[in-house]
Amino acid sequence: MENKKKALGKGLEQLFSNERIDFNNFEQKIYETTKEEDIVSIPIEEIRSNPYQPRKNFDSEALSELSESIKVHGVVQPIIVKRSLKGYELIAGERRTKASKLAGLTTIPAIIRDFNDDEMMEIALVENIQRENLNAIEEAECYLKIINNKHITQDEIAKRFGKSRSYITNLLGILSLPDEVKEMVISKKLSMAHARNLSKLQDSNLQIELAKKVLKDGMSVRELEKIVNSENLEKKVKIKRVSNINPKYKLYEQVFSDKTGSKVSIKNNKVEVYFDSEKDLERILEILNITIE
Repeated sequence: MENKKKALGKGLEQLFSNERIDFNNFEQKIYETTKEEDIVSIPIEEIRSNPYQPRKNFDSEALSELSESIKVHGVVQPIIVKRSLKGYELIAGERRTKASKLAGLTTIPAIIRDFNDDEMMEIALVENIQRENLNAIEEAECYLKIINNKHITQDEIAKRFGKSRSYITNLLGILSLPDEVKEMVISKKLSMAHARNLSKLQDSNLQIELAKKVLKDGMSVRELEKIVNSENLEKKVKIKRVSNINPKYKLYEQVFSDKTGSKVSIKNNKVEVYFDSEKDLERILEILNITIE
């Protein structure tokens, strides 16, 4: 048992010390070090969410589909939990747990492991960034918590998650928007590209006013960008012009990156989309509505 705990501790350390963070490898290590007889059935009613779970909204349609699959095939992969004062706290498998409850199950197969509060937070953040379709605000909050908790730079977080530095910077920038505007992003009424442009402005009242105008008039990202970049509006940071890059391509890169959540490069008549795992590629294809038969 002691060796198993050491292996898991090392796995968590490697999760953040590797050049690329990969939650799948970390979770696989837990499954590989667990004997079949150590997978137990626990009451779903005694399970509560990881207190550090950043995801607040779950796709009801996707949960319904997973629930129907569970009714037919059962829970294929056990969830991972830790014991708490009252029942269990989820480490990995919140969607499986919610879908199982929706399917009418009263128990679910689980692996019980011990993690401290810091580890619980790190696990929840990484799993959600790499596996769930978070809205821009949730994703930004995840990156910020990891940066603060692990004391790493934006450059390092970008490298470890396979994102561009500008993507991380722009994403974190929208956290400074007024709550009213952030709610528009969360509800997907306002796109990440629109939010990024608004975050450049100093005046919060103007940010709200322009956000409402975008919704009312159906203003495009380019139209909003022209307004934001006008000389008479006070900016948080002076906007630097890049003369050697086609500005239209730069805008396309930003919008494409916002859409996929990955680094995108457009040059030499090619569009390059970066991904860090097969699961991440599947996520991008799903976002682009591409189905492989």
